[in-house]
Amino acid sequence: MHTLRCLVILLLPLLALSAHADESLEQLVAAAPPGATINVPAGVHAVHLKLGKPVTLVGEPGAILDGGGSGDVVRIGASNVTVRSLTLRHSGSDLTATNAGIFVERQAREVTLEGNRIEDSLFGIYLDGAANVRVAHNVIRGMRNLRVADRGDGIHLWNDTGCSIESNDVAGTRDGIYVYVSPHNTIARNVVHDVRYGIHYMYSQGNLLLDNVSRGNLAGYALMSSHHLKVIGNSSEDESSYGFLLNYIAHSEIAGNRVYRVNGQSDDAGGTIDGTEGKGLFVYLSQFNDFHDNLVADSQIGIHVTAGSENNRLWGNHFMDNRIQVKYVQNLAQEWSADGRGNFWSDYLGWDLDADGIGDVPFRPNDGVDVLLWKYPTARNLMSSPAVLLLRYVQRAFPVFTPPSVQDSHPLMKASRATP
Repeated sequence: MHTLRCLVILLLPLLALSAHADESLEQLVAAAPPGATINVPAGVHAVHLKLGKPVTLVGEPGAILDGGGSGDVVRIGASNVTVRSLTLRHSGSDLTATNAGIFVERQAREVTLEGNRIEDSLFGIYLDGAANVRVAHNVIRGMRNLRVADRGDGIHLWNDTGCSIESNDVAGTRDGIYVYVSPHNTIARNVVHDVRYGIHYMYSQGNLLLDNVSRGNLAGYALMSSHHLKVIGNSSEDESSYGFLLNYIAHSEIAGNRVYRVNGQSDDAGGTIDGTEGKGLFVYLSQFNDFHDNLVADSQIGIHVTAGSENNRLWGNHFMDNRIQVKYVQNLAQEWSADGRGNFWSDYLGWDLDADGIGDVPFRPNDGVDVLLWKYPTARNLMSSPAVLLLRYVQRAFPVFTPPSVQDSHPLMKASRATP
C-alpha cells in the first residue's frame, strides 16, 4: 500500500492529498510533489511546518495547526505557496527570533495567505524581504497576555515589494500593520483595532493606503520618514492620541479620509493629560503634501502643524466641531486654499453676500494669544485679564499686529454633500 501511494504521488503531481491517522502532516508535506494541494483534516495538528516547495495547504473546517508555544507555526521558504482556511495558533514569544504564525522568507515570491485565523502568535504574519505576496481575509489576534511593547505586529513587512495586504482583521498586537523599508505595496480595506498604531509606515515609498478602518488605538495611522504615499479613503475612530500622524512625510496625497472623536489620553480624574490632547491630523516636519476632501470631527484638535511643515496644500477639507480647529505653532504665514476653494470650518463666522458658497472674509483660526498659550501653558491663568482681552481686540482691529499664521482666504460656507 505504501508503494502504491508513492506511485500515485509521483504520477499525479496535482492530486489533492489528505493526511491520514497513521501519517503526520509533516510527512505528507515532505512526500507531496511540487504543485500538490494538501488538504488538512479537522483536528489539532502539533507542528512546526516548513514549506520549501510550491504547494497549496488548505484546511478543512476545524483544522488547527498548533506551534506549542515555540518557533514559527508555518515557515514558507519557496515561491508559489498558498496557505488557506487554517487556524494557526501558539507560536513562540521570542521577539529577537521574530516568531510568527506564518513567516515568509525573502526568497519567496507569489505567495498567497488567505482566509486563515491566527491566534496567540507573537507576529501574526511576518514577510521578510519577500515580493508579490497576497495577504487577504485573515483574522489575526495577538498575545494579549504580553505588554504591548513585548508583542509583535499583526502583519509585518520588512523590505518587501509588490505585496497586497487586503481585507484583514487585526487586534491585540503591537501595531496592526507595520511597513518598514517596503516600497510599492497596497494596504487596502483592512480593519485594525485595540493596538498601538493601526498602520505604521517607516522609510517606505510609493505605497497606497486605501479604505482601511482603524478604531480604538493609540493612533490610527503613523506615517513616518516616507514619501510619495497615497492615503485615500481611510477612517480613524475613537483613537486616544492621533487620527493621522505625519512625521517627515513628503510629496504625498492625503485625501477623502475621515477622523472622528480623537479625545486625548485621560488622567485618573477624567481630565486630559497635558501634552496628550487628541489630534485628528498631526503634521510634523512634513512638506509638499496635498490634503484635500478630508473630514475631521469631534476631536480635541482638528489639525496641529509644527516643526517646519511648509509648502503643504489644503483645500476641500471639513473641520467640524473640534474643540480647537487649528493649532499652528510656526512663524510662517500659510494660505490654506487652492484655486479659489478653501475648507469648511464649523466655527467660521463670516458671510457670503454674493451667495457663491465662498466666505467673503478670510478664516484665521489662530491669533497671537493662541500662540502665546501654546508656547507658555501657564499663561492660561491670565486668560480673563484685561491685558489679554485688549491684545485680542487690537489683533482683530489691526491685523498688522497679528503674527504670521494660517489663513483660509476662500472658506466654504456649507459642508458639501460629498463630505467623506
